Amino acid sequence: MPIGVFDSGYGGLTILNKIREAMPEYDYIYYGDNARAPYGGRSFEVVYQFTLQAVKRLFEMGCPLVILACNTASAKALRSIQQKDLPLIDPEKRVLGIIRPTVEVIDKITKNNHVGIFGTPGTIASNSYPLEIAKLSPEIHVSSEACPMWVPLVENNEFENEGADYFIKKNIDNLMNEDSEIDTVILGCTHYPLLFSKIREYLPDNVNIISQGDIVAESLKDYLKRHPEMDNRLSKNGECRFYTTESEDKFREMASVFLNHDVDAKHLSVE
Repeated sequence: MPIGVFDSGYGGLTILNKIREAMPEYDYIYYGDNARAPYGGRSFEVVYQFTLQAVKRLFEMGCPLVILACNTASAKALRSIQQKDLPLIDPEKRVLGIIRPTVEVIDKITKNNHVGIFGTPGTIASNSYPLEIAKLSPEIHVSSEACPMWVPLVENNEFENEGADYFIKKNIDNLMNEDSEIDTVILGCTHYPLLFSKIREYLPDNVNIISQGDIVAESLKDYLKRHPEMDNRLSKNGECRFYTTESEDKFREMASVFLNHDVDAKHLSVE
């Protein structure tokens, strides 16, 4: 009974990588709906339907716990699945997202309560980060910047080239011009860790950068400590399987960019 990790694309591999580093003994299934990516520009209803299909499939593959390692899916689909679908599918199964764990650490990092969010247009339009931050830390002032070119830069393997600098600097300047007091930024997309060095180059030195992988991994470890009934259901053979709705060769090529090693993947048809 492995832990399921879902993403519309390849960025969720950065989350999976950190989870496996923190919890190598567990079994995992990574499912990428790469044929229908990106989800960022799709409507709430379409993202919800696609994500629900993936969650059901991971349940069918034996996963009692599924992590939505995708900010767009977490923003647009998680709550509906948790509240509407899980009680009907199986109230003993769980689906968790990556926005809430990220938000929970903000107040411990920012010193002046001025926080910035970089994200895809879909995640920014959902307003999920400001809403979740307001629930937990209403004193924090949040500014957001949609970065439509950052994911294409990563997925076309252009993120280390000079052409990436223009778009990264432009979005950083936009955010800092909106609030020059920002001392902490959240990388609200799982692709963005691959842009970390360039983001660091153009952000002021005093600004902290929050990348989600380590945070989500620690949050999951804590969750399983607090829920031993779930932990006891999970198999622990240190294995990981990869599935994609795209071609297997394409997935292997892209996965090597995100993981720095080759993986074997199996194709799943889109329902």
